[in-house]
Amino acid sequence: MTREDELSNHILGSTIEVHRHLGPGLLESAYEEALAKEFLIQGISFKRQLPVPLVYKGSKLECGYRLDFLVDDIVIVELKSVENFAPIHEAQALTYLRLMNCKLCMLINFNVPLLKNGIKRVVLAL
Repeated sequence: MTREDELSNHILGSTIEVHRHLGPGLLESAYEEALAKEFLIQGISFKRQLPVPLVYKGSKLECGYRLDFLVDDIVIVELKSVENFAPIHEAQALTYLRLMNCKLCMLINFNVPLLKNGIKRVVLAL
């Protein structure tokens, strides 16, 4: 089992705990706050609202892109509270993976009755 796989199991456990307590129907920001608290409770190392570096023709651009979470400096966690995932969500995850030089992004949509239906692993082959 890779470190990313191990972390994804811990991340999933934390997101399930948050969803179990809060349920669907809240804003993404509420889930982000709760998940940060759960990561702290579980002792999971994370950075929150981490700026995504974007370089264009050698110049660093300040575009305001931010990761919801970067767990243990290797797994990106992007939260959503939407009816369904859209193709743009996976495209965004792949772009973040490429820009951050990571392999795994966990897309979590909390706006579902059963959280397992709101989980998508996006993997970048390096």
